[in-house]
Amino acid sequence: MKPIRRQQLIDAAISSIHEHGFASATVARIARKAGVSTGIVHHYFADKTDLLAATMRAMLDVLRREAVERIGNAHTPIERIYAIIHASFGDAQFAEEVFSAWLALYGNARESEKLQRILRIYHRRLHSNLVYNLVPLIGRPRAEDVALGIGALIDGLWLRYALTGRPDDAEVPRAMTRAYADAMIAA
Repeated sequence: MKPIRRQQLIDAAISSIHEHGFASATVARIARKAGVSTGIVHHYFADKTDLLAATMRAMLDVLRREAVERIGNAHTPIERIYAIIHASFGDAQFAEEVFSAWLALYGNARESEKLQRILRIYHRRLHSNLVYNLVPLIGRPRAEDVALGIGALIDGLWLRYALTGRPDDAEVPRAMTRAYADAMIAA
């Protein structure tokens, strides 16, 4: 029951952040959204920050699972790079509730060491996966810089869509990021 209840509370937190904003997504509102008492929330999470950290980890896990699945079907370094790009711009990452939750969590990470740590792990994982697949194509020194550029493009385009609305065609940011990767590899 514990994993089911935790996921229920995480889903309620994402929904509450989307509906009410980060500051107004109180434990009471999240509990009400999940149809449980605040005591149940505190049984599974120490406090709101703990619940929000679990929410961020859960959203990153969705991204990680999609990336792992896509990478598993790729056979070459460039296909694996494309798989990472595609997962980063997957349909789940463009859901309105996910936009709201990510923006709130990113925005509040400066005030929470726990959220900062989770974001550092995400950025290091993205960077290391890109570097690992770029090294055979362009060597280590350039791979570091190109991976940083791909990561910045992923984050920047995603942020733009989070602020302005879901792209009409999710293939557009994927294609732009692949084109950047291709150009940097060919340079």
